[in-house]
Amino acid sequence: MSNVIFLDVDGVLNSKFWDNEHQREISEGKYVDVDSVKLFSKLVKKTDAKVILHSGWRFWFDDKMKPNRAEARFFTDVLEKEGILISGVTPDLTTEEIRKAKKFSLVKADEILQWLKDNPTDNWLVIDDLDLHNSEITSHQVKTDAEVGLTENDVEKALDLLLGNVGCK
Repeated sequence: MSNVIFLDVDGVLNSKFWDNEHQREISEGKYVDVDSVKLFSKLVKKTDAKVILHSGWRFWFDDKMKPNRAEARFFTDVLEKEGILISGVTPDLTTEEIRKAKKFSLVKADEILQWLKDNPTDNWLVIDDLDLHNSEITSHQVKTDAEVGLTENDVEKALDLLLGNVGCK
């Protein structure tokens, strides 16, 4: 059975700190920190995991996972340079009310659990900076700090969690 990583982007592959220091890149549609992607690639390669996008960024792709925005093209180019492909996305369970209030964290757990129901796997983890309001998800989550994004420590926790060495806190 393959390993699966549910990936959020904002607060993971970029950060508030990175945003503040990279306004020019952001104005050019480059919304991801290349160094964070390189760090993430270590995790993907060591675990041979499939990457499932559970970020709002998933709406920037068509049904065949082709980017339909410049930001998504840059994102996929950076991932591909590191040997990472996005294997799929979680279903959209948002409502108009959730979209208006921008309270996506309220349904992210349900979207992940629905994907798992449709694609059973035992070895999975979630990388997100948000509290996803679900104890099952929390036990499989590496919660990043949105101020700094993905760190070496987060990758170590993810490796331990996905490979079954130690529980994640």
